[in-house]
Amino acid sequence: MRGIWKSFRALYFATLLMLVGSGLLSTYLALRLADRVDGLWVGALMAAYYFGLVLGAKIGHRLIARVGHIRAYVTCAGMVTAAVLGHGLIELIPAWLILRALVGLGMMCQYMVIESWLNEQADVSQRGQVFSGYMIASYLGLVLGQLALMLHPGLGPELLMVVALCFALCLVPVALTRKVHPAPLRPAPLEPLFFIKRVPQSLTTVLVSGLVIGSFYGLAPLYAARQGMGTEQIGLFMGSCILAGLLVQWPLGWLSDRYNRSVLIRSCAVLLALAALPLAVLPKVGLPLLFGVGFAVCLLQFSLYPLAVAFSNDHVESERRVSLSAMLLVTFGVGACAGPLLAGVLMRSLGANMFYAFEVFCALILIWRVRPKEVTNLHQVEDAPLQHVVVPDSMTSSPLVAALDPRVDEKVAKEQMRTEDAPPETGPASPNV
Repeated sequence: MRGIWKSFRALYFATLLMLVGSGLLSTYLALRLADRVDGLWVGALMAAYYFGLVLGAKIGHRLIARVGHIRAYVTCAGMVTAAVLGHGLIELIPAWLILRALVGLGMMCQYMVIESWLNEQADVSQRGQVFSGYMIASYLGLVLGQLALMLHPGLGPELLMVVALCFALCLVPVALTRKVHPAPLRPAPLEPLFFIKRVPQSLTTVLVSGLVIGSFYGLAPLYAARQGMGTEQIGLFMGSCILAGLLVQWPLGWLSDRYNRSVLIRSCAVLLALAALPLAVLPKVGLPLLFGVGFAVCLLQFSLYPLAVAFSNDHVESERRVSLSAMLLVTFGVGACAGPLLAGVLMRSLGANMFYAFEVFCALILIWRVRPKEVTNLHQVEDAPLQHVVVPDSMTSSPLVAALDPRVDEKVAKEQMRTEDAPPETGPASPNV
């Protein structure tokens, strides 16, 4: 593992800096608006970010093919940095929606550059470890971004400068890397009708996961503020919740490889509904209960997406798994766009505790729709259950991350994701780049 960290430290460090900035910006904007507008606008900001991510997944590969990896990364990092600083220059919330979408678009292109390099340079035998390192860097960056709030609790322009610094500094390791330019890749084609028929329970779980996680990143800081927390406490609360998402992944993998995954998804949904219920019912709660229940809820909500990914891979042939990954990411994005808006409307109309009531409602949807007895196993692959692979949620990855998944055959992945008509990359492609 040490050799992998040494080989990819530049790309991991760039990912870490990006997620520090992204995580800090999401919470900062929610808190800046907490006393000025209702939850609907806060949710709309998060929805705009996810819309930008989905849009970036469509156009990112074209930009990379046109100007090359490093130039595409530099362009997007510069655009994101300018958009971040724009939040401090413009106070109009509709303008913030546009800036938020630009941040999402630019970050998706940055993810695609980094994941293209990881895909190209990782040996077949090390892809799982490289994948895990990328996930750890992603979650660690999100946690550190929340803890950064404790340094400047006044929510002044200093925090925006910190975010801009992160996106400016993430240029350095990529610009100085000695890695050879990878060949341009493109997202695999979607086959929505096929997957809706083949893995409906998995797609439902991914959609609900998007609803829950999108609303969490956008509205959990607002909920905490309405509970009377200070900025430092909100940063600690958000950091502990995201840390729960990281800590649950490895025990979840152990369970996933040994028990029926449909049963595990439904069990997580039941536990999620029960865990979130106290915060959904009580308009005001004490800090110990809030931290404890918030941590438990995040353990469960961050389990849904990786379980759904593993469950769907058990029932899809290897040659379709790249397309499956793209379909799962798009489905998650749709849910993550809608979730903050729906939860924001509920919080505006009925109070802050509706944030956790929305989580309970989403969990009930899964309890209703995910039924282990209806799994026919007609299309289950021969070696199912496949090895559970720890994956980041779709806030921190692009469609190209599918090629890093060790369950996906490397040759099949690159054949499906290769851009045949891509023009040659601009600039040198030597190891000294």
